[in-house]
Amino acid sequence: MIKPRFISFEGGEGSGKSTQIKLLAKRLAKYGEVITTREPGGTIEAEIIRNLLVKGKKNKWSGVVETLLLYAARKDHIDKIIAPSLKKNKWVLCDRFKESTLVYQGYAKNVDIDLIKKLDKIITNNLTPGLTFILDIDPIIGLKRSKRKSNTETRYENMSLGFHNKIRKAFRTIAKSNKKKFILINANQDINLIQDIIWNEVLKRINAK
Repeated sequence: MIKPRFISFEGGEGSGKSTQIKLLAKRLAKYGEVITTREPGGTIEAEIIRNLLVKGKKNKWSGVVETLLLYAARKDHIDKIIAPSLKKNKWVLCDRFKESTLVYQGYAKNVDIDLIKKLDKIITNNLTPGLTFILDIDPIIGLKRSKRKSNTETRYENMSLGFHNKIRKAFRTIAKSNKKKFILINANQDINLIQDIIWNEVLKRINAK
């Protein structure tokens, strides 16, 4: 169930997803109402689960436990925000979605990929963004950027460089699997240049309708 007005942003830590979502939301507003949201989170209840996942000791959860928590949050997010917004023909721009779970918990934490895919089918009913931007950046640069921010959501940032290198490699692999849906962008360049690349891709799809 591919939704053209559903656009997700993926990438490692410090890749600039939230910045690009804000910029795209401003440009997209003339084409309809825009909802910006994030995962894990997006609803009051899902944000509670987010706090469990992104704060605290880096080894406090196994990959399987993280996966189950993420899909609990995702189910609430879809039911309360994403699906109702798409039904009303709104644009939904989401900071992370199912590919992040596949990458972080599957490829980097060795959770069985088939398990994640089966769980995804049950929880999301195959709800899929029509377009996904993957912002690619060297983890060393991304982590430096991320650590400049004053926040307590540092659990994943504190994981090893090897972990973050796995993240980058996995996102790149996913990008190659469907070049029409996944747009891989070098995130280590001017913010406005990145936004122009993103906008051109979105505009192509708007004009193709």
